[in-house]
Amino acid sequence: MRCRFTIKFPPESSKIPLTYHLIKDYDFMVNILRATISGEQEGRLLMEVEAEPDKLEQGLAFLKSHNVTIIPLNQQITVEQDRCIHCGACTAVCLSGALSLDRDNWQLVFDSEKCVMCGLCVPACPLRLIRAEFK
Repeated sequence: MRCRFTIKFPPESSKIPLTYHLIKDYDFMVNILRATISGEQEGRLLMEVEAEPDKLEQGLAFLKSHNVTIIPLNQQITVEQDRCIHCGACTAVCLSGALSLDRDNWQLVFDSEKCVMCGLCVPACPLRLIRAEFK
């Protein structure tokens, strides 16, 4: 199973090799897409992981046991589709292909599975209808 999420960990967990344990103990394949970590302070990792469903559940339970907050990626970016004029400006800067225009109806399509949270789409939207949060 493959998923993306942000883990937010408290200062007391910053000295624990969390990613190491996910890889070694729970057979996670980890790709860290973005990180903000300061010694002895709160840290955040935007990560993509792949693991067997049971191992994924166990690994996430391990993180929670260390007071780590897990935020699914789909909760981190919003596109106000109802106000969108489908100009395509955001698609021009979306290198991952997460934002595209449907060629049948010329409507904006957002595929959260492809999004790497680079944030380039946020300033590209002339109406400021895209918000990305690295929580």
